[in-house]
Amino acid sequence: MSDERAQQAARLWGFDPGGVTLAARRENVVYRVEADSGTYALRLHRPGYRSAAELESELHWMAALEHGGMAVPRPVPLPDGQMTVLLGDTLVDMLTWLPGQPLGAQGAMDGVTDRPALAHRLGRLLAQMHDLSDGWTPPPGFTRPSWDRAGLLGDDPLWGRFWEHPDLTPDQRALFEAARAQAKAHLAGIESELDHGLIHADVITENIMRDGNALYLIDFDDGGWGFRDFELATFLMRFVDAPDHAEIRAALLEGYSIRRRIDTKTLDLFLTLRALTYPGWIIPRRHEPCGAARSARAIATAVPLAETYLNGGPK
Repeated sequence: MSDERAQQAARLWGFDPGGVTLAARRENVVYRVEADSGTYALRLHRPGYRSAAELESELHWMAALEHGGMAVPRPVPLPDGQMTVLLGDTLVDMLTWLPGQPLGAQGAMDGVTDRPALAHRLGRLLAQMHDLSDGWTPPPGFTRPSWDRAGLLGDDPLWGRFWEHPDLTPDQRALFEAARAQAKAHLAGIESELDHGLIHADVITENIMRDGNALYLIDFDDGGWGFRDFELATFLMRFVDAPDHAEIRAALLEGYSIRRRIDTKTLDLFLTLRALTYPGWIIPRRHEPCGAARSARAIATAVPLAETYLNGGPK
């Protein structure tokens, strides 16, 4: 059905469906479209995950970033000027295709010999994105998810009630509940002082494209309003157990510091919050291919970070 809809969508955009090939099947199903005018990414969005208004807001934001000089996929409107189309229960859009390859999977940096240097470039890129976002006025009706205190720790978090993951042991559930309660109070006391604005919210290696020394961000599907420290923590969380974690962390923060200085203790809080989101995210996906392994990995990553946070942070 996805392939048929992809071919149908290609026709709506005026492209030959013969140039459509599957590129990735993740949260969204992405097809590569080859045409005389260039190469494009056709996205078929997971039904029910984003509303049409949220998706169009994402595309407006990406267009603003591209207009500001940042290399991101540019939305390609339909011939009638619309940015999205609904095919059955599936929202569809089209973007320009960026060069290069994803940096890697599960925190890998494939072919990267100097990982801190790459983290430094990424820090500068994230600072650019945040600066451009702060200088942009969203259009009326702009709506995106909020990675705020409620979105992270409320009764109905954006990525699910992580403390209710069915595979948690009683001790792990108690740990997550205690970390949640302490983090809610912690965040309530400092959130007015934190840098807050539009964030990508999913800066993982799978969503970072590398073309030589150039880095590009793709997949703004989870982007919305949030804390900038949460943005940095999302990337760093995949490296908490890496031998060069300290070097990667220092380089990312140095690259980002053209914008602001990062408080280390606050960043540690957001590393914990980012880790806690994943057990919630995986709950409805546990029975998908590789879901059980991803679920176990999410819990195994979050538990020590929650323990360290409750014990007062890194020693």
